[in-house]
Amino acid sequence: MTIRKNFLFSEEIASHLEELAARERVSQTDIIRDMIEEKYQGLAREEKLKAFRAIIPMPSGSLAGKSVQSQGI
Repeated sequence: MTIRKNFLFSEEIASHLEELAARERVSQTDIIRDMIEEKYQGLAREEKLKAFRAIIPMPSGSLAGKSVQSQGI
């Protein structure tokens, strides 16, 4: 299902949107959708990392100077 939304942009932002769509040869809807999805995925990663850190707290700098290779793994 698709839902129609209306947005108001300044002339400058509208011009940027048109230019991005033309350069990438996609619709303006595709540009907006991809930008929203990229932002949403970034927020989702932050939330997962925050939850992980709450479960397994690590002191700051606890992995400094260490690598998988230095551990013989």
